[in-house]
Amino acid sequence: MTIGKEWWRNAVIYQVYPRSFADGNGDGTGDLIGVRDRVPYLARLGVDAIWLSPFYTSPLADGGYDVADFRDVDPRFGTLADFDAMLTAAHEAGIKVIVDIVPNHSSSAHEWFQAALAAGPGSPERERYIFRDSPSKSGPDGPPNDWQSVFHGSAWTQVDDGQWYLHLFDSSQPDFNWENPEVREEFLGVLRFWLDRGVDGFRVDVAHGLMKEPGLPAIGTPQSIEMLGTTKSPYFDVDTVHEIYRDWRPVLDSYPGDRMAVAEAWVESPERRVMYVRPDELHQAFNFDLLMAEFTAADFRKVIDAELAINASVSASATWVLSNHDRPRHVTRYGDGALGLARARAATLLMLALPGSAYVYQGEELGLNEVLDLPEDVLDDPTWKRSGGTDRGRDGCRVPLPWASTGSSLGFGAGGSWLPQPPAWAAISAEAQDGVEGSTLELYRAAIKARHENPAGESIEWLPETDGDVLSFSNGSVRVTANFGSTPVPFTGDAIVSSAPIVDGMLPANATAWSR
Repeated sequence: MTIGKEWWRNAVIYQVYPRSFADGNGDGTGDLIGVRDRVPYLARLGVDAIWLSPFYTSPLADGGYDVADFRDVDPRFGTLADFDAMLTAAHEAGIKVIVDIVPNHSSSAHEWFQAALAAGPGSPERERYIFRDSPSKSGPDGPPNDWQSVFHGSAWTQVDDGQWYLHLFDSSQPDFNWENPEVREEFLGVLRFWLDRGVDGFRVDVAHGLMKEPGLPAIGTPQSIEMLGTTKSPYFDVDTVHEIYRDWRPVLDSYPGDRMAVAEAWVESPERRVMYVRPDELHQAFNFDLLMAEFTAADFRKVIDAELAINASVSASATWVLSNHDRPRHVTRYGDGALGLARARAATLLMLALPGSAYVYQGEELGLNEVLDLPEDVLDDPTWKRSGGTDRGRDGCRVPLPWASTGSSLGFGAGGSWLPQPPAWAAISAEAQDGVEGSTLELYRAAIKARHENPAGESIEWLPETDGDVLSFSNGSVRVTANFGSTPVPFTGDAIVSSAPIVDGMLPANATAWSR
């Protein structure tokens, strides 16, 4: 496993969505006991760290990203003692632990927001959030501007006294006012609370959204807010957000062990993204361009070249990801079925050979697909509710994991699972794939082991075999060949690891292999 200084630069980090990972107490919801119990599985997989999505006190209106208490564990996920036990077990296994921090907004159940509602307009309590009056006291009683929620509908909700509060997400998630020094000091305290408990870093939710343009200017044309950062907006990636991270960095640096932070920053270009990882700000920022790329050699090469070049300009490590809790699983994005799985395995093996760190989303090591046919009555994502049933939301990538091939929850827990699992998952459970040559689980284990034994340098060299549907490069330790095409291509040398069998010196379509 990755150890030593700046461990995060080339780590394999496994995202745990606690609600859907493993249920340790049998109530149908994943929890911290379940995470602790599965640490041996994660150690055998070979990951260097885990990133935990929120487990804090929350009404779970948005899967825990609506936090009511940033310093405690929701009873459905366990207790602070359970967190400490999980953290200890992970550290004893040589696995670092990163936790989510959600600084853009709180739950409407947070004591600060309840105090703001009670205190009324103009109060210090309301200054912790973004409350505004209607544009004109004499005109229509409409919202302060035309901003739209990421989850559909207006980004404003009116309270009983006539004022409106901003929520770029669900109405249960009011945005903090980061112009307020009290908010800034509170989150420095939250960082210290979890660092004192021993966490190794943070994933910063909506890192690009904390600051808004002065005056909250209207957009002027009808549109829905998109996180994808294709255009500049007055509510995302405002330049003054970097002041916040320059305040955070000394806190992280004051603790031993190279504590780190990675930004979720959906911005319009690599040039904007790299601003978050300048030497005095955060350590990493997710490169979502690879996640969004089509499965073609041209698209992958374009993203890889841009990411490596821009990160080198500030001496930051690249950060790669193909799936997460917010996007459809890449098996399904690449075509689903056997084709999608072959492409997903090929893309992952290519990603794991790139310089920088790689983030793996729970279940992708089993080759799980997006669940597209969940019954409407179980859908829980606020996107489904706020869209009036036109957008099914993100529940399809959050279905609880299949650990076993039998049982009502396929080994997830004794009390069933909060979302139903497809019956076909029994055949691809962790139990069904364990020790089976050629299975996706064994491919991930072999690839992560090979990555540790053959560490990449800080750059790659494209090789002459790169042409058309084929990408071939050296990362300083191995030669990587990825065939994005529909017909086999020649492959020379002895394969260290391959996403599909090499037959008579030919690498199959939709496959990647490494050789020395």
